[in-house]
Amino acid sequence: MLKLSEHHHSYKLRDHSHTSYAPLIALLAVTGIILGSYTTVFAQSPGPASGSVGLTGIIEGEPPEAAAVIESPSAQARFSTSPITVSGTCPVDTVVEVYKNDIFAGSTICTSQGVFSFDIDLLFGENDLYTKVYDALNQSGPASNEVTVFYDGLPPQPAPLDSAGFEEGEQLLLNTNAVFRGAFPQETLAIPVSIIGGTPPYAVNIQWGDSNNAVVSRNDNVNFNATHSYSRPGTYQVTLQASDSFGRVAFLSVAAIVNGVPDGGVGAAAASSTPNQLLALWPLYVSLVAIVVSFWLGEIREKRLLQKRGPVYKSPLS
Repeated sequence: MLKLSEHHHSYKLRDHSHTSYAPLIALLAVTGIILGSYTTVFAQSPGPASGSVGLTGIIEGEPPEAAAVIESPSAQARFSTSPITVSGTCPVDTVVEVYKNDIFAGSTICTSQGVFSFDIDLLFGENDLYTKVYDALNQSGPASNEVTVFYDGLPPQPAPLDSAGFEEGEQLLLNTNAVFRGAFPQETLAIPVSIIGGTPPYAVNIQWGDSNNAVVSRNDNVNFNATHSYSRPGTYQVTLQASDSFGRVAFLSVAAIVNGVPDGGVGAAAASSTPNQLLALWPLYVSLVAIVVSFWLGEIREKRLLQKRGPVYKSPLS
C-alpha cells in the first residue's frame, strides 16, 4: 500500500522523487500497449458470425506424374477363388484405383511408405488389371502397367466378361463410384451401389471401417445409396460384400475420405472467445490506472496540506 511518510529524524516530508510511481507508470504503459495491440489484431480478423458464409479456395497444382505399379499378382496367374489381393508401389498420399477389364474394382490410399495393398473381386475368365492414381484435387495420374490374370470359377470364356454382358443368373458383381471425397464428420456420406448380375433377392453387408456395419436387403438390382456418418475425420476402407439367392458372392473395397473437424462450431467459438477475453481485461486495466493516479493525486494534495501547516514536532516520548 502506498502512503505518505515523514523523515524519521527531521520529520520533514520526503522528496517526491523517492516514491515508486515512475516504474509503476512505465509498467502500466507497456501493459496497455501489449493489450491494445492484441485486441487490434483480433478485431481485424474476427471469427465467423452466425449466419455468415465462409469461402475457401483451391489452387490447382500439377497432377501426379508417376504411376502406380502392380507387383502382385504376377502376369498370367490363375485363381480358383475370389477376391484376391492386389499390391504394389505408388506415389505417396494418392488414391489408388484398380480396374478389371475397364470396370472399377476398388480403391485405397497409398501409404506414407509408397505402397498399396487391398482385395478385389475378379470376373470369370480373363481379367486385365491396371491402376490409376489421383491426388487430393482428384487429378488423375498416368495408368499403370497392365497385368492379365485368370479366374477359373467358370470354364474359360471366349472373351473377357464385362458389365454389359451380365444378366440375371450370371456372376454377381458390385460396382460404385471410384472415390469419395468432401464428407465431413457428423455429415451423411452416401455411396451409390450397383448390383449387377446374380439372382434376387440380395443381401449386402457394408463394413464402414469404423467398427460399424449395416446389412441392406434388396429385392431387385436397382441402384441404391448406402449412407453413413463418421464421428471423426480420417481415411476409412469401406468393404461391401453381397450375396444372392443362389449363394453367389460379390466383393468390393473402396476408400472413404472424411475431412474437417467433428464440430465446425467449435473452432468458431474458440476464435470468438479470445477477443472477448481480451476485451474483458480492459476494465481491470483502466481500474488499475485509476487507482495509481488517485494515489498520486492524493499524495500531492496531502503534501500541500502538510506544507501549509508547517513543520510538525513530535515528542520522543509520544
